[in-house]
Amino acid sequence: MTEEILGYVRELSLRDDEVLAGLRAETAGLPAAQAMQVMPEEGQLLGLLVRLVGARAVLEIGTFTGYSTLCMARALPADGALITCDITPKWPGLGRPFWERAGVADRIDVRIGDAKDTLAGLRREGREFDLVFIDADKTGYAHYYEESLALLRRGGLIVLDNTLFFGRVTDPAAQDADTTALREVNKLLREDTRVEITMLTMGDGITLAVKR
Repeated sequence: MTEEILGYVRELSLRDDEVLAGLRAETAGLPAAQAMQVMPEEGQLLGLLVRLVGARAVLEIGTFTGYSTLCMARALPADGALITCDITPKWPGLGRPFWERAGVADRIDVRIGDAKDTLAGLRREGREFDLVFIDADKTGYAHYYEESLALLRRGGLIVLDNTLFFGRVTDPAAQDADTTALREVNKLLREDTRVEITMLTMGDGITLAVKR
């Protein structure tokens, strides 16, 4: 996609505001922000997907500064809830003032620690979710997907980010752990009859999987 086409898409479809733009600006100067920050049009898509599935309970694996968290929380009904998982409180702490400005901080429950432990705890609690967004360490994706599927209601949606991984998934020379893990999870999803899937070329690749 050229910069001109991307600019056209954003001009005619992106509905931005000061809170969203402010959080993006706060994030922009951080290390690896360009790679880790969800694009604004992807954030808008996530909000739309929350509304489309009628979600009242959302799970996010990988918070960073909470831009995607904000987009999804704003799309929830007033009594909806979003649990977001991160390994450190540092980055979600940057997003919290923006959640508060948007009036959705009370819908967001931040769980700090190893996501594998958090997901196991949610299963023990008997929790069920309508939508799960996975955007965390790539080597953990296969595990996060399996745990998310177990926590998801029938007809619920899993959204996996970065499934094209800067195009590295198509490069035979790219044999690093992250790229290899994403190739494997992409193949897993392709063959998994428990879900209906589609892979989108938006951003860095987004895969949607609906639980049958």
